[in-house]
Amino acid sequence: MFTDLFQKKRGTWKGDALAGLTTALALVPGSIAFAFVAGVPPISGLYAGFIICLITAALGGRPGMISSAAGSLAVVMVALVAEGNRRGGEGAGFEYLLLAVILMGVIQVLIGVLRLARFIRLVPHPVMMGFVNGLAIVVFLSQLKMFRERDGATVGDWLQGPPLWTMIGLCAATMAIVYLFPRITRKVPSSLVAIITVSLVAFFGISTFTVGDLSSVQGSLPSLHLPQVPLTWETFRFIAPYAVILSLVGLVETLMTLQLIDEVTDTRGKGNREALALGAANIVAGAFKGMGGCALVGESLINIGSGGRGRMSGVFAAIALLTFILVGAPLIDRIPIAALTGVMFVVVIATFEWTSFKTLGKVPLSDVFVIIAVTGITVWQDLAIAVISGVVLSALVFAWKSAKHVRLSVVSETEEERIYGLEGLLYFGSVRDFAEQFRPADDPPRVIVDFRQAKVCDLSGLVAIKSLAERYRKQGRTLQLRHLSPDCRRMLDRAGSLVPVEIAADDPDYSVARIP
Repeated sequence: MFTDLFQKKRGTWKGDALAGLTTALALVPGSIAFAFVAGVPPISGLYAGFIICLITAALGGRPGMISSAAGSLAVVMVALVAEGNRRGGEGAGFEYLLLAVILMGVIQVLIGVLRLARFIRLVPHPVMMGFVNGLAIVVFLSQLKMFRERDGATVGDWLQGPPLWTMIGLCAATMAIVYLFPRITRKVPSSLVAIITVSLVAFFGISTFTVGDLSSVQGSLPSLHLPQVPLTWETFRFIAPYAVILSLVGLVETLMTLQLIDEVTDTRGKGNREALALGAANIVAGAFKGMGGCALVGESLINIGSGGRGRMSGVFAAIALLTFILVGAPLIDRIPIAALTGVMFVVVIATFEWTSFKTLGKVPLSDVFVIIAVTGITVWQDLAIAVISGVVLSALVFAWKSAKHVRLSVVSETEEERIYGLEGLLYFGSVRDFAEQFRPADDPPRVIVDFRQAKVCDLSGLVAIKSLAERYRKQGRTLQLRHLSPDCRRMLDRAGSLVPVEIAADDPDYSVARIP
């Protein structure tokens, strides 16, 4: 597994190194800001960035994807930290959070071991589009906070006058460099060039808000720190619900980001392996004062867009982030927030699925509704609720449409026999329509239903067949089935006496008990 780090199956060493450096610069303000949102020390966000990025890059299932402290988790953590402080005094909330992060990692490891990450394949494309759009809006809104006055973690009023125009100008300059520099050369990531250029301009003559004004990144190597909370049943009951929510939110965002990067790079990642790596990373992070995290769409796209394709891009990003913490703080502290905000605005533009607007009038309204609903719920609530809601909506839409597509037609008939051909899926949503299409009193003595173009999907379908057979029996008529698929036959076999139906005599390779 570790040999994957040094086998360049994707990208180049130079591309991974430069992309990792660019990504690390973007991770710094985000990690600090998310720590502020969660109500924990800023260094905790930076430690999480280093540990989680390193482990998931080295061991995960998606080379090129970046994981770190995340805003989607921070908004859940803030309630845990606040309640922990109320229970145990100031600072206790952070200790409870560390234990919850460890438990979150254990849950994610179990999900990976049980290979449950495969269920992400059930997410329909409209849900994916809504997720991407919602995440782009969330990232955009988070960057607008940078246009407010700040005193460390305290956010004040909106900037006005020269400070506002300076912020806007530097953001615009950053975005212009990102878009225009590739016309000169693509050998150096344009995001890195933009950050360095704008930093130099600000250093030699423009006063503006910098990373150091937010919080210095200076720190030491992370050290082992077991959560200082009582290991009791009461503590477990308190943190367990938060740990479950954090694990699901983190995994959903990670696996959705993995699918997005798969599409961008035309490759395929391994979801279960990524779940295992993310769980292990969160366990280690929680034991070393890290606030936990998951995959980040913005930073992952920065990494991919800057040429990072291999595992070493994430490893380089983690090492660069640790270097910033240990020795590079004086330089990183001088980077204008406007430069990093400009880069994130470019990411927002690249992330948003602008083709969503082209779908209007060209795809079913139900798909458009799902896209809008998932986008709105992502912004209003959180990613996990949005994706689950989208999948449920899509399933209900599918069930509603499929219920109308059970078609019955007469294939042939004589005075003694009539053969019906059935098309569609027979399941809980379509059984009523299925039953209403038969008129036992008007049929001849023997009726055969041909299932060549149909499929029985669940117990509701089996019960519907049984009920139909009973209706024919009460009328003194015989109902038989023909051309059941092998899986439908196995389902009837398992049902046994629950569904005693009759199979047509000319149906090969199969026979079941006749109706008594």
